[in-house]
Amino acid sequence: MASTVLEVGTGVFVIAIVWIVFLVFGMMLLRASVSAKLGIIPIFLLALTITLVLVLFPRSPETTPPFKETEIVDTLFIGRYVLLAVVSAVFLVVFFMLLPFHFLEPVYAKALRTQ
Repeated sequence: MASTVLEVGTGVFVIAIVWIVFLVFGMMLLRASVSAKLGIIPIFLLALTITLVLVLFPRSPETTPPFKETEIVDTLFIGRYVLLAVVSAVFLVVFFMLLPFHFLEPVYAKALRTQ
């Protein structure tokens, strides 16, 4: 990381500046008339959106790997998914073959007690 201050990147400072600007505008709008107070909502949503974009979509990884990691390749990937597809298809066929037996099973009424 080329541009760090106190081991913190520039994104943290950008987020801090965004929220400081939001707080300043928020305090100014709270002293305004009633209709202008509703302006806090879009400004808050804008600050929240900028924060979420900066947090969820970083430009670079958190730490740079010192060496190239070994890549593990799953050679049975396709076979595993073919097996999953076959098992799912068999399950659906059996389920829909047994479903009519469940719905067509007769339900007998209980005899009433007579004295």
